[in-house]
Amino acid sequence: MESRKLLKSGEFLVSSTDAADIFIPEEFSEEQKMIAQTCRDFLEAEVMPAMTDLEKCDRELMKAILKKSGELGLMGISIPEEYGGFGQDFITQMLVAETTGAGASFSVAFMAHCGIGTLPIMYYGNEDQRRRYVTKLASGELLGAYCLTEPGAGSDANAGKTGAKLSDDGKHYIVNGQKMWITNAGFADTLVVFAKIDNDRVLSAFIIESAYPGVVIGPDEHKMGIKGSSTAQIYFNDVKVPVENLLGKRGEGFRIALSILHMGRIKLGANVLGAAKEAINDSVKYANERKQFGVLISSFGAIKNKLAEQVIRLYASESAVYRVSRDIDDLMNRYKSECGDKGRAAIDAISHYAVEAAILKVAGSEMLDFVVDEAVQIHGGMGYSAEMDVERAYRDSRINRIFEGTNEINRLLVSDTAMKRAMKGDFELFGEAEKLYAGLESLTDGKANGETYHSENKRYLANFKKLILICLHGSLKKFEKGLAHEQEVMNNIANMMMETYLSESLALRIGKLETLRGEVPVYRDILNVNIWETSYLLRKEAMDAACAFASPEQLPLLARAAGELTRVNFVNAKDARRRIADKLIEDNIYKF
Repeated sequence: MESRKLLKSGEFLVSSTDAADIFIPEEFSEEQKMIAQTCRDFLEAEVMPAMTDLEKCDRELMKAILKKSGELGLMGISIPEEYGGFGQDFITQMLVAETTGAGASFSVAFMAHCGIGTLPIMYYGNEDQRRRYVTKLASGELLGAYCLTEPGAGSDANAGKTGAKLSDDGKHYIVNGQKMWITNAGFADTLVVFAKIDNDRVLSAFIIESAYPGVVIGPDEHKMGIKGSSTAQIYFNDVKVPVENLLGKRGEGFRIALSILHMGRIKLGANVLGAAKEAINDSVKYANERKQFGVLISSFGAIKNKLAEQVIRLYASESAVYRVSRDIDDLMNRYKSECGDKGRAAIDAISHYAVEAAILKVAGSEMLDFVVDEAVQIHGGMGYSAEMDVERAYRDSRINRIFEGTNEINRLLVSDTAMKRAMKGDFELFGEAEKLYAGLESLTDGKANGETYHSENKRYLANFKKLILICLHGSLKKFEKGLAHEQEVMNNIANMMMETYLSESLALRIGKLETLRGEVPVYRDILNVNIWETSYLLRKEAMDAACAFASPEQLPLLARAAGELTRVNFVNAKDARRRIADKLIEDNIYKF
């Protein structure tokens, strides 16, 4: 592993990162590019021609296409070679998640199989379970699903009622219960099922084969989007599960479920990138073909604004995705050298970055919703027609704000988890926050003579972080342990953290890109507009929070501090966006 400073989860709030220390997509190796191209070729040859039939929820067709992807090796990207996979690093896994994200409903089925359907067994299974199941899941011989949600247990996963009792002969667990919203339910061979043994307070996890007597699969749900994905309820009626199919230890199910959710959130952050790029490509191609008032609509300033904003939001999300992917790869390598178990090392490294996982999930899903909404608008009336791909993209996007924990839950996780990590001693947060709060009267923007473009942006980002710390301290001072119940304030802080992480990731990416290619003005346009927008967003969120926690006497001080710490150079956002859009329009495809 290269020697570089490896930040802990949430530590970005109080630490700076050098551009040289992050990974950016412009550094993909030839092998990584070839793997991505294989995914694109597969989508083009097998998935997109079948999309109309897949949208009719043809279970057998989806199953057949999934198995073909397994035969090509696409299902084994993250699986170690000893279990039939390719053992690729985490960055490559994220690139595959991104690339397949363009595959609409197929992407949902594929990612569910490769992620939550397979990796709990890879990460938490014993050697026998890995040999029996993971090897076949990696090849596509078996297809997997993950069964956590119940009618009365959604965000509160541990409230599930599905139960398991040991049989009299001690050879089986007898499982009874019901699961809902199960992706791949209609054709999955293996199910990772969460249930409580006897009167346990917490869940345990089991590997259940759908062919076991007593497993009943319901009909597919009628959904707003992702119509090609099989989503159904599964019923367990006195299902006899061999004791050797207990996954992990008794009572470890809740930990497994949370860890797998962290993994799912991070990979969803990558998956939406592929869908967003597809929607942007559809947008610009249509804008370059559609004429109104005798000219192409791509020449209109209002359309250029939309195209540019699609690019800016996507590029920022992408920067954050691959930044944290490098961190996870390095931590995985460290854990592997310490424990020797590749599965546990992988999930422990992913789970460590819980703050960033929640950021990527929320930011990515909301970025995609914005991109597809604007894609429909650019298409005008045709965007509302089922003849156009953007109509399906619009419907399919909406689920991502609910998948892997709602965005409301994840926003709370961003701020709450960062504070808990600091309380554990992972990094110093509260002392610095208290110091800043005490010095509110003397705070300035810290502008210095002789700043370069990149040092100036680094100062802006450091100031943004100071403002977050001030809001954290003020909130804790006012609400103390009750802060967790002030969800609106927690959301203000989470939004500030998310926007700052995205902006910093973007700034670091462009800083590193310029060391590789020299200055490319259009990329500075992307960063300038982003920083300009972020400064205003942070000021509003900070003052919304301050009005909730500060006294009338403190508010003017906090308002002045917020103004100082969000002061950035003026940006002609109109012209910057036009230059960004012009590059997209000229390329007629997303090439940023």
